[in-house]
Amino acid sequence: MTAVVHETALAPEPRLYDIPDLCRILRLSRSVIYEQIRAGRLRTVKEGRSRRASERAVRDYIALLEKEAETQR
Repeated sequence: MTAVVHETALAPEPRLYDIPDLCRILRLSRSVIYEQIRAGRLRTVKEGRSRRASERAVRDYIALLEKEAETQR
């Protein structure tokens, strides 16, 4: 007997990172994270009183940093 696995069952749920998570992931201080958010470089959403950033927002921020590093060469 073979099991049928639907693709949706394997798709990971979108993840939202809070500020302490972002500090760990990006290895930046809390104040730098908030500075990047205020500058519009790191997109976040507000959930209640908390700020959260999606995985995509983190990837986009890293891509922005890489692009800026390329142009500085």
